[in-house]
Formats: sequence, structure tokens, C-alpha cells
Amino acid sequence: MQPQCAAALIFQVDFMHHFTIENNNGNARHGKLKTQHGIVETPFFMPVATKGSVKLLSMEEVESAGTKCLISNAFILSLKPGLEVIEKHGGLHKFMKWENPCFTDSGGFQVLSEGFRLKLSGEGVLFRNPFTGKKMMFTPERAIEIQNRLGSDVAMCLDDVPKAGDNAKRVEEAVERTALWAERCRAAHKNKKQMLFGISQGGINLKLRKQSSATISGLDFDGVAVGGLGIGEGKKEMHAAVKASLDVIPENKPRYLMGVGSIEEMIEAIAMGIDCFDSAFPTRTGRHGRAFSGKGNLNMENTKHRFDLNPIDENCGCFVCTNHTRAYVHHLVKTKEENGMKYLSYHNIFFVNKLLEKIRGKIGENDFKKEKILKEL
Repeated sequence: MQPQCAAALIFQVDFMHHFTIENNNGNARHGKLKTQHGIVETPFFMPVATKGSVKLLSMEEVESAGTKCLISNAFILSLKPGLEVIEKHGGLHKFMKWENPCFTDSGGFQVLSEGFRLKLSGEGVLFRNPFTGKKMMFTPERAIEIQNRLGSDVAMCLDDVPKAGDNAKRVEEAVERTALWAERCRAAHKNKKQMLFGISQGGINLKLRKQSSATISGLDFDGVAVGGLGIGEGKKEMHAAVKASLDVIPENKPRYLMGVGSIEEMIEAIAMGIDCFDSAFPTRTGRHGRAFSGKGNLNMENTKHRFDLNPIDENCGCFVCTNHTRAYVHHLVKTKEENGMKYLSYHNIFFVNKLLEKIRGKIGENDFKKEKILKEL
């Protein structure tokens, strides 16, 4: 026990130096993000465990797929099962039985969606609890209190997320409100073992993107996220918005592109200087019968796979590709067998994690070229 306690003490002393860049290759970066539950090498991907669980997969399976960090939804968890239940377990990590790093989203995306939101104001969001039907006010201070109590490694500020296609006035309003809420989140944050990331907004308006990124960066958060993208805008518009943000966000901060999990978009963003991602896309794609592969997404429902004795991807190496044929997975998917969705969810997470491991190596070797990576998939 004594060596472990000493190591923990040393780790806390070094905690303020939480992010280091090990290698650069153009704008792409290989770094290390130090958290209270260990170090995560960047760039990395976080599967979404909204309710404390990645759909269809056990925590052991998520970890064996190469996952080093998860993201959960603090807002949803505060409603069900409730903070008191999670605190009784000793925090979110112990509740989930997850010993690796974990981010928590404030829940801004859900709270600001029309399914939850009743009224939006400078104070916060008046929403209807989907479980009880009661009206509740959700403020930046409450969002931070919840995350402080959950004990995640990284907490996210509450932000105002405009929809794709919203007019300039609405996007400008979201940028202003996000900045005000960020200041309140920073003032409310009390958990010294937990990092706090700010979130920039601005839609696809490049001027507002730079304005928001500069404002959030000026508050000196532990990291800066680019939010409000991957929700229906075109790829060119998204790439331009990411670039505009990165032109302003300091290089010594970890940069997090929220809600993006497709292979091509992650590779493009890494080339621009993004360090981490989260998305339900890999698992949701798997649940819909699609598999990531070096030849693009495969529709495993397609009858052409009925007699195919090849693995989903011969270069993958996950337990699905090692043990099962496309014909078998096709059979499971076509007959609505739940293991079909489970296997594809696992495969897709494994595929992403293995790809990012390769990319980290390429950056270290000064050999990262996005076109070459895509070609070698």
C-alpha cells in the first residue's frame, strides 16, 4: 500500500502539468493527457457510455477493444440513477467498474434539444424531466456540481448548442451565452483532481468560431473542445469551422472535437491538430448492421455476404474477425440475433482504436499523411 500511496502523491503534485506534446508531424500531434486515473495517449477516441454503459458491451469488452477513455452523460446520470446512488458506490468509476480515465459531458446537447428544453435564458435551461415530467432549472453551476460529485477525470462546461441551419442571430446568441456560462462553470468548479474543459461554439460562421474559441481559450481551461459540429452541416463547412477554431486555440492545450466518430472525419481532424474525439457513431453503426473496414463501411445485411468465408476485415485482429466469417455475422444480423449487433459494435470500436494507435506511431515517425492513412486502411 505504501508505494501506491507515494505514487498517488507524486501524481497529484504533477497534475497541473496534465498535457504534453510528444511529437508533431505537420499539424498532427501525438501527446499524453495525464488524469487521476492514468495517462491517455493522443489522439484518442471515447466510446459513449451515456448512462454509465456502452450499449451492448461489458466494460471488460470495451477495455479489451483498446479503449483507454470513456465519456458519460452527467445530466442523464443525475436523473437516473441519481447522484446519491453513484456517490454511495464511491463515484462514477466505481459505479461503472471502470478503472481508466473518463470524461463527463454536462448534458448540454440533451438539455438544449427540443425533447427536453422548455425555455432557454441567461440563467440556464428550464427543462422537463423525461422521467418524472416535472419542470427543473438546469444552470451552469448545477452542471459543474454534478460533475464534481461524480468524480470524472474531465468535466465539460455547460454550453448553448445551436442547431445546424440556425440563423446568424441565434448562433451569435449561443456564442455569447456559452461564454457567460463558461465563466460561471469555471467559478463553480471545486474538484481539484478533475480537469475542466471549455467548449467553443459558432456554428459554421467562421468569424463567430474564432471569436468563441478566443474567448474560451482566454479563460485558461485545462482543454478546449470544438462543439456544435457533426450535426448536419456539410463536410467542407465543418472542416472550415474546425480550422478556424484551431487557428485560435493555444497549441499547448488538448483540443477535443465533440461528436465526431467517422473514420474519414477523424483522420481529417487529426491532420488539422485535433487530439481527441467522442461519438456514438461506431456503436450505433454496428447496431444498424454496418461494419468499419479498410474498404469502407460494409452493410452486413447485404446478401452478397451470405457465403463469404472471409473476416469482416482481414487486417483487423479483433475477436470477431479472428473467429467469425462475414457469412456468420451476416446470418446474425439478418436474423436479428443480438450478438450480431454486439459483435459489430465491438469490431467498430476495436477498428477505431487500432487505427488511432497506428496514427500515433506514424506521427512519432514523422510519417503521418492523411491520404496515405486512408489508402492503407
